[in-house]
Amino acid sequence: MFDSGIGGLSILKALRAELPFEDFVYVADSAHAPYGERADSHVIARSRLITSQLVTKYHIKTLVIACNTATAAAIHLLRQEHPQLAVIGVEPALKPALAHSQTRRIGVMATHGTLASAKFQTLIGSLADQADFICQPCDGLADAIEHQDTATIIALCALYTGAIGQFGINNGQIDTLVLGCTHYPFAHDQLARMVGPDVRLIDNGEPVARQTRRQLPSLSISHAGGRCVLISSGDCNSLQQAAQRWLGLDCPVETINI
Repeated sequence: MFDSGIGGLSILKALRAELPFEDFVYVADSAHAPYGERADSHVIARSRLITSQLVTKYHIKTLVIACNTATAAAIHLLRQEHPQLAVIGVEPALKPALAHSQTRRIGVMATHGTLASAKFQTLIGSLADQADFICQPCDGLADAIEHQDTATIIALCALYTGAIGQFGINNGQIDTLVLGCTHYPFAHDQLARMVGPDVRLIDNGEPVARQTRRQLPSLSISHAGGRCVLISSGDCNSLQQAAQRWLGLDCPVETINI
């Protein structure tokens, strides 16, 4: 699996809970983060390079694209180029949000790249008659989370939740907030304090984990517990610290040079 940085660890956490005996290789392309503020051509090129490396060196049986932007830009090409792989992508969890919302007003926080993508526009267009979606591009938030810059995370969360509108459970208020970037669950506590205890925050970790289980060509029968290999194109210490902090993983990080 890969992401532009540490954000995909939120997906890895859900995958390890759903598939505890599987081995995982996680690539954080931190030298090129965040993907959501990059051109599609750049995201596609990185996605192809990383996937080829995972296939040739690690002989993966399934690929999880743990990034909304990379999914939108590259999943169709990766499926064409690697037909032997089950390729699972992520998208903002609009459908799960619909299942929870009572006011039918739903906030969506995501990157510019995700919100502007044809894939997201098709998704939201298919649901437009079921709820009012208020979409907010969140420039800089993924990068602040990537660098674990708490002060900037708090400031940007306040800025963007304020721009979305009034949260609450009364008519006309936003009662559900979609975290449409895999980095954003790591700002869950700050966001929850800002929108209030009655507002449901939705991310896509658990749905992606369930979909991965369904699409796996085979399940591991080992009972020793799955192994994790962590790889970074950037700051290895940042990935190692984030994995230890959020997943309780204490393992060295390899460097990828592509």
